[in-house]
Amino acid sequence: MTQGPAVPASVVLALGSNLGDRAATLADAARAIADIEGLDLDGVSPVFESAAVKPHGVDPAAPPYLNAVLTARYTGDPHALLAAINAVENDHGRVRAERWGDRTLDIDIIVFGELRFADDRLTIPHPRAWQRDFVLAPWLALDPDAVIPGKGRVDELLAAAGSSVRPQAEAPGAGGRR
Repeated sequence: MTQGPAVPASVVLALGSNLGDRAATLADAARAIADIEGLDLDGVSPVFESAAVKPHGVDPAAPPYLNAVLTARYTGDPHALLAAINAVENDHGRVRAERWGDRTLDIDIIVFGELRFADDRLTIPHPRAWQRDFVLAPWLALDPDAVIPGKGRVDELLAAAGSSVRPQAEAPGAGGRR
C-alpha cells in the first residue's frame, strides 16, 4: 500500500480524548486534521461523552471520554493518513504507555472507502468500530446513511450494540464545516 487512489477515498476518522481540556483538544485536532495534505474535510459530528473502556471492560474510575467523528475525502495511501493522524496525536501529547490507556487524544481510521485491509500497523475497516457506541452514535448523527463495509448500516449496528453515550455539544471547531 504505497500508492494512493487516483480519486479521493471517503474516510471516516474517530477522535477521543479523556485527559486535559478534552473539548479544546478535539476542536484543535479537527482543525489540524483539516490541514492534512490531500484531505478535504466534509463534516464533523457533534460531541458525545462516553465511559472509558479498558481491556477488561468499562472503567468507571477513569476519566470519561469526549468523542467525535470526522468525514473527509482523502487522496493518498492509508499508511500516509495513519502517519499524519499519529503526528496530530503526538502534537497533542499522546503517550502510548498502556493499551487502551487514558490519553489526551486518540484518532482512529474507521473506514477508507470500500477498502478491506489488514497488516501489522493498520486494519481497515477498524476491527471494533461496529461494536462501539462512542464511534457509531457520533457517526450516525453526522451521516444517517453511514455503512461500515462488511458490517452493515451504522444505525442498525448502533441499535444492536446499545448506546450509553451522551450528547455533549455541537461539532468541535473545524473551520465552520459541519
